[in-house]
Amino acid sequence: MSPSLQQRWIRPAGEALGIEGLGLHSLRHSYRSWLDSAGVAPGVTKDLMRHSAIATTFNVYGRALSPEKREGNRKVVEMLLPAVASAAEAAS
Repeated sequence: MSPSLQQRWIRPAGEALGIEGLGLHSLRHSYRSWLDSAGVAPGVTKDLMRHSAIATTFNVYGRALSPEKREGNRKVVEMLLPAVASAAEAAS
């Protein structure tokens, strides 16, 4: 990829949105997080990211977004403490 693509189009588009220093690498990290949020299987995510090792995909690129973290934690709490989860739902 040509650096001019990033300099001419991507970086200015980011700046127009108020995102300083936007580049292709930032978009790769975001893409990984979006795939995770969409529920894409880990092996498919690895292939779409074009990584040879799944460890690269999950140890280097992207993290779960906050709403997904909360939802995942809520599910675990419901499994471990079903009575507490039911009481919390009834109170709200």
